[in-house]
Amino acid sequence: MNSATVRNLLVRGMLAGLAAGVLALLVAYLLGEPNVDKAIGFEDTHSHEHEAEVVSRSLQSTAGLATGVLVYGVAFGGIAALAYCFALGRVGRFSPRATALLLSVCALLAVYVVPFLKYPANPPSVGDPDTIGKRTTLYFLMMLLSVLLAIAATILGRRLTPGLGTWWATVAAVAVFIVVLGLAYAFLPVVNEVPKDFPATLLWRFRLSALAVQAVLWGGFGLLFGELAERQLNPKPAKAPSGRTVPVSN
Repeated sequence: MNSATVRNLLVRGMLAGLAAGVLALLVAYLLGEPNVDKAIGFEDTHSHEHEAEVVSRSLQSTAGLATGVLVYGVAFGGIAALAYCFALGRVGRFSPRATALLLSVCALLAVYVVPFLKYPANPPSVGDPDTIGKRTTLYFLMMLLSVLLAIAATILGRRLTPGLGTWWATVAAVAVFIVVLGLAYAFLPVVNEVPKDFPATLLWRFRLSALAVQAVLWGGFGLLFGELAERQLNPKPAKAPSGRTVPVSN
């Protein structure tokens, strides 16, 4: 793959990430923000200390939310596009569209779902402010470990394929991934700072909405970028005025 193609795919990945970010923003605003408001209301009711807002809640839930989600979408779209350039043709004989969707599903699992199962997202009023640094470090450590394990499992599966076949090589690689991940879950510290009187339903809905935002973001990216990559890598031949078809160059 030449540098011009990589550059074009990078731009398309960032655009697809931006578009997917818009979809995720709608989900975050409609599903996530009402739960955040309820959690803040719980905190105001049970806290005796009232700090002045540096940034208003209305600005946080609109411009602040939009900036965070869209920048996240563009950044991860660009990173995913570069990973796509490396993975295309190396993870199996998939079409550009199918490879993009497969990469998005794997990214969702490795980057978000696996760390989420160990250290799930929490709404405001949940968590000790004094341990935020520790919790953030543990979360990103879990994310890094998950991504590295996913890459290692992919390499292992590729190396086992000639001897075991695609099916059993995949089963073996996934089994190794799950076992090592289970050990990480067992040995990494447990964080449980949910107040005893915090509504369980609210906590559950907040976490589901956080998961839904990521699912829409990565699912939307996979579909959009897959279509753009398919058109870039496998362009349809254009018809000449005489009715003959001529190839379209990139």
